[in-house]
Amino acid sequence: MAKQELTCDDILKELRAKQYRPIYYLMGEEDYYIDLIADYIEENVLTDEEKEFNQTVMYGGDVDNIATVINAAKRYPMMAEHQVIIVKEAQAVRGMEELTYYLQKPLLSTILVLCHKHGVLDRRKKLAGEIEKAGGVVFESKKVREAQLPAFISSYLKRKGVDIEPKASQMVAEFVGTDLSRLTGELEKLVITLPKGLTRVTPEQVERNIGISKDYNNFELRAALVEKDVLKANRIVKYFEENPKGNPIQMTLSLLFSFFSNLMMAYYAPEKSEHGIAAFLDLKSPWQAREYLAAMRRYSGVKTLQIIGEIRTADAQSKGVENSSMSDGDILRELVFKILH
Repeated sequence: MAKQELTCDDILKELRAKQYRPIYYLMGEEDYYIDLIADYIEENVLTDEEKEFNQTVMYGGDVDNIATVINAAKRYPMMAEHQVIIVKEAQAVRGMEELTYYLQKPLLSTILVLCHKHGVLDRRKKLAGEIEKAGGVVFESKKVREAQLPAFISSYLKRKGVDIEPKASQMVAEFVGTDLSRLTGELEKLVITLPKGLTRVTPEQVERNIGISKDYNNFELRAALVEKDVLKANRIVKYFEENPKGNPIQMTLSLLFSFFSNLMMAYYAPEKSEHGIAAFLDLKSPWQAREYLAAMRRYSGVKTLQIIGEIRTADAQSKGVENSSMSDGDILRELVFKILH
C-alpha cells in the first residue's frame, strides 16, 4: 500500500507539537503552503535569543553550491537544542543531488528547510528517497483548483472564528482567483473590517471592503446566463464596459469557459442530482451543483458545446486575432447574445 503523504496541516500539527524532522523539502507551484510551513519554522522553533546564533536564512541565488548548505547543516547549535537553516529559492542551488551524502547521517540537532518554488524534485531520483529514509519530509504544494476556492475560503475564515455566506465566498473566489497569497490577504482584510460583534461575512461587506459590486460581477453574470435573464445579463455587460479596470474581459471569459466546460462534463455524470454532480465534478459542496442542474434544464449538450466554441472565439478576439475594431465591451456583448439565443 502506498505511503500517505503528509499534508500542510499534518506538518504544522507536528511542528506545533514540537515534533521536528531533520529536513523539510518543500516544493511545488503554490507558494502559499511553502511559505506557511517555512515561516512557521522560522518564527516559532527557536526563541529570539536562540535565533541570534542558531538560525540561518540563505537564498539559493547567493549560495555557491549545496556544499555551502551541508557545511552549515553540520554545525552544532550554541546554547540551544536545535539550529535552523532555511534555504529560500532552493531551486537555484547547484548540485542538490549531493545532499544525499549528508542524509546518510544527518545531524539531528539541525532542522534544514529547503524551499523549492515553481517546480518539483524528481521523485524517481535518489534524493527524494534519501530524504524520507532519513526521517525527513518531501512536501508538494499543489495549485488549488477554482472549484476548491469556496471551500478554502470557508475553512480559512472558520479558523479565524468567522463564517461567510456562499454568495460572498463565490464573489471573493471569482474576483481574486487561485493566487492564495493574495486571496488570504483579502480575507484578512474582511476579518479586520468586520463590525464589532459580527462574525459573518456578507456580500455587502465584500462589496465595501474588496471593491466588488454585489450586483455587477462575474458571479451575477453567470447566474443571469443560467437563468437566461437577458435584461440582467446586459445590464452587467454595460457595467463591465463602463468599469473595465475592475472587470477585465480575460477574467470573465476564463470563468465562463470554466463553467460551461464543467457543464459539458456534467452531462456525463452517472447521477444527475446535486450530490451526483458535485461528486462527478469534484465540487466541495452539493449546493455548488445547483447552478449546473439549473443550466442543464436550459442548455442542451449541443448548445453547451457551441457556447464553448464561442467563448474561445471571443478570447481570440480580445487578444486581437481577426479583430480590428471591436472593443472588449462589444466582444462580451456579442458573446452574451450568442449564449442566450
